[in-house]
Amino acid sequence: MTQAPILAPPKGPAPSHQRTLPAVAWKAGIPVLLAVAGFLLPTPHGVDPHGMAMLGIFVGTIVGLILQPLPTGSVALVGLAAAMITGTQQPADALAGFSNATIWLIVASFFIAEGFLVTGLGERVALHFVARLGGSSLGLSYGMALTDLVLAPATPSNTARAGGVVYPIIVSLSALEGSKPEPEESRKRLGAFLLLTSLQVNVVTSAMFVTAMAGNPLAVAAAAELGVDISWAKWAIAASVPGIASLIAVPWVMSKIYPPTVTSTPEAPQHARERLASTGATSRPEKIMAATFVALLVLWCTGSQTGISATSVAFAGVAVLLVTKVLSWKNLVTDTGAWQTLVFFAVLVGMASQLQTFGVIGWVGHRVSGGVDGLPWLLAFSVLTLVYFYAHYLFASNTAQIVAMYAVFLAAALATGAPPLFAALVLGFIGNLFGGLSHYSSGPAGVVFGSGFVKTSEWFRIGFIMSLVLIGIWTVIGGGWMKLIGIW
Repeated sequence: MTQAPILAPPKGPAPSHQRTLPAVAWKAGIPVLLAVAGFLLPTPHGVDPHGMAMLGIFVGTIVGLILQPLPTGSVALVGLAAAMITGTQQPADALAGFSNATIWLIVASFFIAEGFLVTGLGERVALHFVARLGGSSLGLSYGMALTDLVLAPATPSNTARAGGVVYPIIVSLSALEGSKPEPEESRKRLGAFLLLTSLQVNVVTSAMFVTAMAGNPLAVAAAAELGVDISWAKWAIAASVPGIASLIAVPWVMSKIYPPTVTSTPEAPQHARERLASTGATSRPEKIMAATFVALLVLWCTGSQTGISATSVAFAGVAVLLVTKVLSWKNLVTDTGAWQTLVFFAVLVGMASQLQTFGVIGWVGHRVSGGVDGLPWLLAFSVLTLVYFYAHYLFASNTAQIVAMYAVFLAAALATGAPPLFAALVLGFIGNLFGGLSHYSSGPAGVVFGSGFVKTSEWFRIGFIMSLVLIGIWTVIGGGWMKLIGIW
């Protein structure tokens, strides 16, 4: 997979032991202190005696995942060990997340996404859109948006879509127009606009399908714990209209608030056609990948009629790709993102489930809902969703916030009288839409930031403006659409 360029370290000697140790110490110390604090907190009425200790370990693990004193998987396993060795969780409960079908759906989808990369099908799709729409900077942005949309349903790693398919094509097109990170005039020619627009598009496509972002299935699982069933089709249908409206609006709005200096790109379509010609005819692996992808979409959409679970469908797709040798066992084994995701999510889902069992989620939800007590449910829900959205400034990962806060805010929303399915879906959508707020707010944001095309000051200004645009679209158009189809 093509990676975003890594910013070069400052010249000079490597950091000394004395300078690195304090940095690691405080990053590790804060999560440990939070975990210990949980054991010292008094147990509220209605909460299991182990509940606050579990809360402390859970919060400590989440903060550890944000501060990263160790890699993601290592932090998760340390939290798992702490929960078991202290007796807060029994091993069977602590490891229960590894048998969670939702998590294995994410893992299987990572493998399917790998098929788009190794066969070159993802790049081919993008080049076709560029060849047809790439005569202008706005047309290029719409071409990248359509590429992201096509790949989204079977690519749970939004970072893989952004970094592995869309990013290298944008960089190539920008270079064609003489647009590089430096100097100022060069980056503004085209690259900065296309990259920042691709990020805002990515948060929309991630919100449109359960399988378009790794945290979405976790939100579905958390909603199920609270008695709200969300199928793949329900999510996709509810998100379809506001999603399409957003994909139409986002590139146009970005062209007004963050315009490129180059608006005409007549060379881009020819460049795309030359690249397509050099790749030759569609290969057998690409055809198999495309057919498998279409079959997966059909089976996911008809899951409620066929009775076949989304996880079963995903693994059937992986099996087809293995049998036809589109993917090899080595592709699966070396997909570190998939296996790290398995460990990370399984541990956190096990902890979150335990918090639900211990009564902690209900207690916190009651406290949060108390802050909007007495308000009409629609007004109360509006307050909760805005807090949930902009709390993401404190998080460096969509998934981390979903794991930490989704169940709590959904419980609070239900307590205000909000329609269950409506509340669960809206909070699920938000878990993706806030990914463009800042340069650290999501994996795709990190890819774009690493390119060097976009200044930090621009991130917060553009991110906030676009958050208002997306909130407006998903509130007015999305709310109206969900009312029309009977979700609330």
